Amino acid sequence: MNDFIPMSRPYFGEEEIQAVAEVLRSGWITSGPKCKAFEEGFAAFVGARQAVSLTSATAGLHLVLKALDIGSGDEVITPSMTFASTVNQIVLAGAKPVFVDCDYDTLMPEASAYAKAITRRTRAIIPVHFAGAPADMDAIEDIAGAIPIVEDAAHAIDTRYKGKHIGGRHTAIFSFHPIKNITTGEGGMVTSNDEALMRRLRLLKFHGIERDAWKRYGKGSDPTYDIFEPGYKYNMTDIQAALGLVQMKKIAAITRRRSEIAGAYLEGLTGIGLDLPGVPAYEHQHSWHLFVVKVRTMTRREFMAALAEQEIGYGLHFPACHTLSYVKKICGAATLPVTEEAAERIISLPVYPGMEDRQVNRVIGAIRGILE
Repeated sequence: MNDFIPMSRPYFGEEEIQAVAEVLRSGWITSGPKCKAFEEGFAAFVGARQAVSLTSATAGLHLVLKALDIGSGDEVITPSMTFASTVNQIVLAGAKPVFVDCDYDTLMPEASAYAKAITRRTRAIIPVHFAGAPADMDAIEDIAGAIPIVEDAAHAIDTRYKGKHIGGRHTAIFSFHPIKNITTGEGGMVTSNDEALMRRLRLLKFHGIERDAWKRYGKGSDPTYDIFEPGYKYNMTDIQAALGLVQMKKIAAITRRRSEIAGAYLEGLTGIGLDLPGVPAYEHQHSWHLFVVKVRTMTRREFMAALAEQEIGYGLHFPACHTLSYVKKICGAATLPVTEEAAERIISLPVYPGMEDRQVNRVIGAIRGILE
């Protein structure tokens, strides 16, 4: 009997265990010096002036939309081929999501699609760096003009666009969910060069209090505070940040291994009834967060059932957001033919740094057997 191969698995070792144990023994487990070090290290890594650590990327988008004062009557442009969290936060802010169609190969919209969607009510554009590939930011900047760009970089840890890491140009939101290239269990990070926006994010993430728990209760503390704007409870813990600090040391090795697996898939799964991932023509570094194929010669349901019989995991990234029931009720019906075609066929194959060559070869052999 073959062992089950999951679609993804966190890449933890003894270093992460020791780092968490160190925090637990310190007696300080909430936001503190580890969070500060993680923020500074991550900002330096992506080339941004500042970073704010949070409980999730979803929390990050919530706070960014709030800090941009986006609300009723406003429109936010985003791809439909993205996780529903993005759309949820736009709707919860009181704004209207405006969806754009994607390119079939890369599953990312071209800049011209964003341009056609801009109206006088557009208050932000949220491009999605999909599956580890970057969106064409030069082209998107050209059409955005003065409209704020908020990069959905949940898939883009160690993704580079024209030689520079995603997250260093605009406000960008990263995810450290267990499926992501590096993880803090749960968690997220916002990076930006906009100091005023980041100052407001720091207030909003912790009740509106200017100083976090470490400054209020740590060494040399001052427990007094005032609140000028009510905030939320979205602060990361030092336990999570300790994981993140260790994971950051492994980023290069993680990207290298994911690229090796993707290369094996691209070579081994040609000519068998799958549309393989397309990669952008412009200069970039792909971090291969996901390996998304499109099934052409059988139904996806049949293909998933066959993979399950072979003890091989898979994922679905993503159902088209404009087809979700509540979105249709709020926004009405929209027609995005390429997104809809792709959404019926896509499936994500296993890719994670701890995956062994024999497992990669087993996935390739199983898929070839199913489709041939």
